[in-house]
Amino acid sequence: MKKTKEYKIVEDNFSTAEEPAFEYLVSTTQQGFYFNSFENLTAKVPFNYSDWSNVLHLSERTLQRYKKAHKKFDSIQAEKILSITMLFNRGNEVFENAENFQKWIELPNAALGNKKPIDIMDNAFGIQMINDELGRIEHGILA
Repeated sequence: MKKTKEYKIVEDNFSTAEEPAFEYLVSTTQQGFYFNSFENLTAKVPFNYSDWSNVLHLSERTLQRYKKAHKKFDSIQAEKILSITMLFNRGNEVFENAENFQKWIELPNAALGNKKPIDIMDNAFGIQMINDELGRIEHGILA
């Protein structure tokens, strides 16, 4: 598959665990991006279409249509996709590997109101709460 310019930009900006540049995040969320960039960007996020459907508030069928028609995600969806991807990058770093982080997001967490982190990733407040908890874990501040 030939890489489009957008695909290459997304790949370059998320190839490390470092946080992408502010300008990139703003422009990408304002402009959105196409499904092929979504697939590349989220390759390390262990979500299937059902999971993405839940967090993006889109049906699985809509995601399949986006793929088939090479449709562009709009600004709101792009922002959430980038936020979740960055969350997984950070979680994998804090827990030292994807497997440990995946286990953690599947367990109820007292600091998150006994909710599973994966169950609150569908909105900005939940993502922020998970990021805050990752920061506490990273610094050894356990509840």
